[in-house]
Amino acid sequence: MHTDSKSAQAAGAADTAPKPFLSPYLAGFGLGVALLCSYAIIGAGLGASGGMARVAAWIEHALLPRHVEGCAYFGPWFQSGASHVLRYYLVAMCIGVLLGAYFSARGARRIRSQIERGPTASARLRLLLALLGGVIAGYASRLARGCTAGQALSGMALLLSGSAVFLVCVFAGGFAATWFVRRQWS
Repeated sequence: MHTDSKSAQAAGAADTAPKPFLSPYLAGFGLGVALLCSYAIIGAGLGASGGMARVAAWIEHALLPRHVEGCAYFGPWFQSGASHVLRYYLVAMCIGVLLGAYFSARGARRIRSQIERGPTASARLRLLLALLGGVIAGYASRLARGCTAGQALSGMALLLSGSAVFLVCVFAGGFAATWFVRRQWS
């Protein structure tokens, strides 16, 4: 009986253990197929910042409509005759990415509430650094007219020189920035 109890516990633990990660080669191939389909079906590449900018504009418009309508960047999205700000392929793509990530993580039993951080960083510092990095990356993606997905994936698929320079700068900037936060992860 005691042995059966242990084997039942081991079987139960195996049912709740996370599944291994997908092969990066298979994931890269799938991403390439998705990019190819995106160009073939809608005539545009992949990206995220354009969808996030439209969601942010929609939220801000609900709070401060006159301010947003007077903005040179967001204003044209809210002019009469323009389609609804959320009726845009990158908004649908962002929703699909979020839903796909959720169901993939759920299917692989990898959903848990936690804050990834190094042993010397507090949870508060980690969240602050993540927020700061996200704000900087979001602002920079609007200045660059595309996020890393749009510039690196879609731009490089078209062999755009600006996207190649962008990608080199992203990696150089990332390596340079690690000097400032390296103590938080070691």
